[in-house]
Amino acid sequence: MASRSWRPVRGWRSVRGRTTLGATVVVAVALLIGAFSFYGVLSASIHDSTERAAEQRLDELAGRLDGSGADAIDAADEIVQLIGPDGSVRAASEDAREALGSNALPVSDDAQTLIVDEEWMLVISDDLDGDRTLVLAISMEDDAETLATVSALLFIAVPLLLLLVAVTTWLVVGRALRPVERIREHVDDITAERLHQRVPVPETADEIAALATTMNGMLDRLDAAATAQRRFVSDASHELRSPLATIRQHAELAQAHPDVTSIGELSEVVSEEGLRLQGIVESLLLLARLDEGASTHDEAADLDDIALGEVRRLRAAGLEVDGSGIRAARVHGDPRLLGQLVRNLADNAARHSRGRVSIGVTPSDRYAFVTVEDDGSGVPAEERERIFERFVRLDEARSRDAGGSGLGLAIARSIAASARGTLVVDDSRWGGARFVLTLPLGD
Repeated sequence: MASRSWRPVRGWRSVRGRTTLGATVVVAVALLIGAFSFYGVLSASIHDSTERAAEQRLDELAGRLDGSGADAIDAADEIVQLIGPDGSVRAASEDAREALGSNALPVSDDAQTLIVDEEWMLVISDDLDGDRTLVLAISMEDDAETLATVSALLFIAVPLLLLLVAVTTWLVVGRALRPVERIREHVDDITAERLHQRVPVPETADEIAALATTMNGMLDRLDAAATAQRRFVSDASHELRSPLATIRQHAELAQAHPDVTSIGELSEVVSEEGLRLQGIVESLLLLARLDEGASTHDEAADLDDIALGEVRRLRAAGLEVDGSGIRAARVHGDPRLLGQLVRNLADNAARHSRGRVSIGVTPSDRYAFVTVEDDGSGVPAEERERIFERFVRLDEARSRDAGGSGLGLAIARSIAASARGTLVVDDSRWGGARFVLTLPLGD
């Protein structure tokens, strides 16, 4: 069963909720700033417009006063007063007399906003001949009604816009995250036994599709690693079981039929199978350390010395070995592991050759190339990557003693990778196999 320790995040703690909340708060701040700014600008504009209209009306009344005298003031529909030099009211409109009686409006060079007869009014004045002053009061009730209407509209519109933004963001983000939820549900159902399953890739060509593709790639690698691990465990168990079974068989035979075998024969079998078992275990341990990226000694190593040592060893075994292509080359790495790498390649060439082996070392500007080739049957092109897998033997008809444990080339490639190098195989000049090791040169 899949793990159910994860619980979906709901409400405002989810990405959907936080995104909606964040977008709503940002828009709210913007709308509030815009609403207050608009109200302020509109209020100033209306006030300026009213003031200009009042000034035009005051100029008109002043012109009528010069032509018609005080009758122009009496006929005015606004609150208008003519104030003398002593501050007394010389003439006033009917509205002014009803609202103020004999009280004079305040005189100022600038427009004033006052409460006259329990109503806000804009009061302006203009100096006339004879030290007289004409004062006009204009009602601001229409301005207040206009601003009140705008305030009511903003009070309704801003929350509605915020609600629209929140709902839209919630729906859009939810729709965008729906593929993520499907991916999560599929991943939650994938276990070690279901690594073959893959998550759905949406046809949107966006970041979520890229995430699904990347996750499927990760699942491919995990599936391949799990398959390789299971195959490795199975092969390792078989390889370890074989020498143990041989030892047990000979021991039981010696115990049941002492006259059939001798202690010397038994000890020889136990010794050979024990060495083989030891080699397999040591190889497995080395591969495990290399897989874990265990640190190795990083020091100067002369590839030419390592290669010449293998030439001498193979010649002593009776093989014809060409070492004329060995040139001086120094790299950085673990000399012991590099020596084992070249030895594994040399042993593989000796095992498959018909009598001729060649080992060469060629330095270039940045890399050193180690070549080991033989005159055997070679490696088919379709098998040139498979031979570096663990416990792989291309010739299954050969005995395991002749064919080795199937770990030598896997160890060789792992050592090459740990030394920041590569190991590949192609055809030799004689039609056999040619292994090419590439390592970066040391300083």
